[in-house]
Amino acid sequence: MRYAFAFLLLAHGLIHLMGFAKAFKYAEISQLTQPISRTAGVFWLLAAVLFLVATAMFFLQKDNWWMFALPAVLLSQGLIFISWQDAKFGTIANVLILIATIVGYGTWSYYKQYKNEVDNGLVVAASIPESILTEADMQHLPELVRKYLRYSGAVGKPKVNNFKVEFVGQIRKNEQSEWMPFTSEQHNFMEPATRLFFMKASMKHLPVAGFHRFNNGNADMDIRLLSLFKVQYQSGKEMAISETVTFFNDMCCMAPATLIDKRVQWQEAEGNKVKASFTNNDITISAQLFFNDQGALVNFVSEDRYAVSDDNSFKQLPWSTPLKDNKVINGHNLAGYAETIYAYPEGDLCYGTFRLSNIEYNCKRF
Repeated sequence: MRYAFAFLLLAHGLIHLMGFAKAFKYAEISQLTQPISRTAGVFWLLAAVLFLVATAMFFLQKDNWWMFALPAVLLSQGLIFISWQDAKFGTIANVLILIATIVGYGTWSYYKQYKNEVDNGLVVAASIPESILTEADMQHLPELVRKYLRYSGAVGKPKVNNFKVEFVGQIRKNEQSEWMPFTSEQHNFMEPATRLFFMKASMKHLPVAGFHRFNNGNADMDIRLLSLFKVQYQSGKEMAISETVTFFNDMCCMAPATLIDKRVQWQEAEGNKVKASFTNNDITISAQLFFNDQGALVNFVSEDRYAVSDDNSFKQLPWSTPLKDNKVINGHNLAGYAETIYAYPEGDLCYGTFRLSNIEYNCKRF
């Protein structure tokens, strides 16, 4: 569908060159029987240019492509009204492009909310002085965790006060639901504990956007069809607890250097497993971390996270994120693939797969 729309934009834009060519007598255009002035010809050319720029930006997945498509449609339709007898069928294309433009605006506007909150977080993070993670900083950690930090390459590098992560993957609601492909981007800030997660997905070939906010113990999830119409919204105590679990999971899986944080309390270790709790803003959650013999984190299990049922109620279930395919990215050895699994009484449900595409630490600006 994406390529079909790009072709429509391109073809519709090129057709406007016919009006320009006729006005300046560069070619005989038999399809245009009405005369076109040179002034009008310039506007036909301008419409073509706007459509072509919009096509390029749409193809390059620039969220502000609609800024060129909207004036192109308005100008095009004005020219069509002037040459209605010859150009009236162009209205069909303009209507289709206008609908997509409205959706494009919705996507841009929704993403801008996320971007503004990230920018605010980066301003705060910029005031945190930089220092290097050393062995002395890890003395209070269990040996399994110290080994993990060394394995990940965190030792000898700057301590982490914020990080940006990008994933590609697929997600679904239950076993009966179709998998929805998605791309996601998130920023996490350690002080105050903040997780901003923005997802772009496709459901039955229609775009869906989701914005998860976790800000120092307050959390909400807002899922929108076409980035305009809310199809699911959740907030409250259960969301706050669940997102605290997710925030700690992000620390463990994607930013091992943050595990020196004093909000983490390390408890008993047994074999290749260690238990920990994380407390933030009067919410305490716990999890078990599992490591392999090389020191890599291979699973994270918590019983404190909630699943959303079909009736939008919450149910607390064991939640795990098995990890594999470790790879070095930006100097850090991290799991390249993860699954998210709820353990229902009737059996496990894998509802998400995540493949790491990029990670950056201590970002200075968006």
